[in-house]
Amino acid sequence: MCGIYFSNIPFEKDEVMAKLNSISFRGPDFTGYKKIHNLTFGHLRLSILDLDSRSNQPMEYEHLTIVFNGEIYNYLEIKKELIQLGYKFKTESDTEVLLIGYYHWDKAILDKINGMFAFSIYNSQTNRLFSARDRIGVKPFYYYWKDNQLEICSQIRPMLKGKEINEDAISMFLDCMFVPSPYTIAKDIFKLPPGNYMEVDFNSNQLTIHEYWNLKPAEIKSISYDQAKKELHDLLVDAVKIRLQSDVPIGSFLSGGIDSALVSSIAANVSSTQVNTFSIGSNDPKYDESKIAEQYAKVINSNHRTIICSPDDILHLVPKLTEVYDEPFADTSALPSLLLNKVTKQYVTVALSGDGGDESFIGYPYFDSLIRHKFIIDIPYPIRKALAHPSLLKLFGLNSYRVRNALNTNTRNDFIENIFSRKGFLLKEKKQDWMKHYQGYKTWSNSFLQKAADLNIKLWLENDSNVKVDRASMAYSVEVRSPFLDYRVVEYARTLPMHYKYEKGRQKKILRDILKEYIPEEMFDVPKKGFAVPIGKWIRHELKDEFMSALNDDFLNKVPNLNVKKFKTILEEHMSGKEMHTPNVWKLYVLSKWYKEFGFD
Repeated sequence: MCGIYFSNIPFEKDEVMAKLNSISFRGPDFTGYKKIHNLTFGHLRLSILDLDSRSNQPMEYEHLTIVFNGEIYNYLEIKKELIQLGYKFKTESDTEVLLIGYYHWDKAILDKINGMFAFSIYNSQTNRLFSARDRIGVKPFYYYWKDNQLEICSQIRPMLKGKEINEDAISMFLDCMFVPSPYTIAKDIFKLPPGNYMEVDFNSNQLTIHEYWNLKPAEIKSISYDQAKKELHDLLVDAVKIRLQSDVPIGSFLSGGIDSALVSSIAANVSSTQVNTFSIGSNDPKYDESKIAEQYAKVINSNHRTIICSPDDILHLVPKLTEVYDEPFADTSALPSLLLNKVTKQYVTVALSGDGGDESFIGYPYFDSLIRHKFIIDIPYPIRKALAHPSLLKLFGLNSYRVRNALNTNTRNDFIENIFSRKGFLLKEKKQDWMKHYQGYKTWSNSFLQKAADLNIKLWLENDSNVKVDRASMAYSVEVRSPFLDYRVVEYARTLPMHYKYEKGRQKKILRDILKEYIPEEMFDVPKKGFAVPIGKWIRHELKDEFMSALNDDFLNKVPNLNVKKFKTILEEHMSGKEMHTPNVWKLYVLSKWYKEFGFD
């Protein structure tokens, strides 16, 4: 887990070091710098495998040089194959395996590796650069390309100086609460999409991008439930096992939820030593899951630590958001994520997590909402439009956002997309061109729920969940590994009949039935609470002065395409307690802090 940097721009060494220092939390153990001709390689190392300096980067083999961020979980298997082919190794690192693997198989190495990764390999013989990002987009990859100038980095902060704001990206952010790939907040800076590789030929100054992996039309297995449960269980065991490889202390996040409980249970069962588990709790019983997590820990015999945190502990992390999330990002769960990694770092450097279970196994509340409101979408649109009149909605007690959304939506696909985007709610002019990159979900499945899950994986998982986890963990130099994000698990889940995953409102059915083999069902079959962050309340009280100062007219009038009048009405309704508009108020606050942090205010 590290930070990578590459450029053909003739920066001085001190300029490059300053760029690396601005994100030094990604790799505090070693800062690498190398110059080859007019090309600069930089690396920030968080040592996980082979702690010896021999595994520092940039690393060279023959005419190849690599900078690599992430982990190749099946590197030992690939290393064995390469040794049989006659290759010799100087380190015990996965970096060297990846580098020699590329030397032997070229881009075909991407079909062999299982991991989370973003890397660049330069070939001095051909004067070409090969870069790639993992299939699910766990690790970030930013690049700047203009006038034959290239700059690559794990985060956008080192590349932002002197750049212009991408005004369309502001509209995307106000729709989604993140900027979706391949776009970024700056002009001429892009994200390499997951499952893609990029080739740059410095002889002809040509940059090309190719896809090597994606979701595909789901072929549903004809398989019994018991057999599916066994196959999935075996796959999850392997996904956990290969993520337990580490030369530093390792643990597992354990909340009251199904996913982290299953990951932690498997880890405790297959590990040769007692597993460390961690949870954070609240003094408010309404939101506290720590007691459930402690019961799980007793059953699986983990070495468990509960950290009880007050709202003030999270409130104090608000200023850190812009420092770490250096592109506008408005998911409020980033705050407890920061806190969890902050306290976990005191004990371990690597932690397993349950991220990804909800996406593949139909776990989010909105899946229930889609099912409940699907019948509305099937009513002819002219009738729905008439029923959407506010007086009728009020008369029948149907004035909820989901009902209004269903009544005003043209198609089922639009209804699904509205889960992830407000489609111009705060904007003067709707701008949805960016959705063209995410239309595959319409053709990969005939199932309404699977379509929603596929869009979730391609849009929300990469741009929200993975960003949240990467930045929150890297802020405290922690590596988070998520077995549910193993591409084999994602692919397998999509081949299962939907009623194996979701049946009569029972979400994650198959995961629950696997978990029963480790933890009694009566312990985990309870409503999930989550460690809630009362942002809406804070905005009205503890943070009121801060918000009113940040969301001033000067700032609001600078925001491209913002319907200022509408937003000010929303802000007044929220502050007065008339309505709860937390997501939209928080988005503008986050944007205002980003403007100030990067000198655009």
